[in-house]
Amino acid sequence: MCDERTERDAAHYINEHGKINRRQFTTLLAMGALGSAFPQFAIGDTSVIRQQVQVNTPDGKADCLLVSPAAGKHPAVIMWPDIKGRRDAFDAMGSRLAAEGYAVLVVNPFYRDVQGAALPDGIEFPAPEARAILNPMRAKLVKDAVVSDARAFFSFMDSQAAVDSTKPGAVMGYCMSGAFTMFAAAAMPDRIGAIASYHGGGLATDKDDSPHLTVEASNAVALHAIAENDNERSPDMKPLLIQAYEQAGLSADIAVYPGTLHGWTPPDSTVYNEVQAELAWSKTLTMFRKALI
Repeated sequence: MCDERTERDAAHYINEHGKINRRQFTTLLAMGALGSAFPQFAIGDTSVIRQQVQVNTPDGKADCLLVSPAAGKHPAVIMWPDIKGRRDAFDAMGSRLAAEGYAVLVVNPFYRDVQGAALPDGIEFPAPEARAILNPMRAKLVKDAVVSDARAFFSFMDSQAAVDSTKPGAVMGYCMSGAFTMFAAAAMPDRIGAIASYHGGGLATDKDDSPHLTVEASNAVALHAIAENDNERSPDMKPLLIQAYEQAGLSADIAVYPGTLHGWTPPDSTVYNEVQAELAWSKTLTMFRKALI
């Protein structure tokens, strides 16, 4: 989870590695230099179709990016961002996934409070002023709200010409939204066939409402990519997750990625670990190819 210890780890990592932040990533994108800095995100302009869309939910309209291959029907994937919200890095990740043959909805999890960027220019997480903005919005994303959103997102996707609704869909979550994938899969076992979470916090605890207790209601295969420092803080999370999936009879790739810190997969993260992020990405694609058919 994103707390003071996470921040200290990140500060130490930045001093040693000099990673970029959200604003710098956006600048690269605006300059047309993203493909030079991150070749894996260089997507041909004609290979996918990107649409800014508004998705109706019981709590309002969610501004999202819908991106899909230029032709055909494809499995639907919902991509929830981390606590910093929907931004250019996640739109780039969604476009990259779409180029692999999926219809992807990159969602704004904070649409109840804000349209567009969750953080104003000049304010970077985890600064106190960033937390003051994000934490109240994050507090609204309780399990019932997440499930309601997931149903609305899939309802929207299933109405799109680019989506093959006869095939299982998938959900992806980062940091805070790792748990969202588990809640959604348990609530929609007939629609969601795969979930992927990256540096998710609090996925398995001793509390009565722990996300891992929902696995028995799911039909989804899973990938849980755990940050090394998250595992050090919560050493029981991995074994509890493994036990939950084994008891449910579901296939799950649950692994700690060496040398990673909480927040290591988005390319605009100051603790981005490209080698390990690419490994997790390739494992995700392998899982999707097998499960979303």
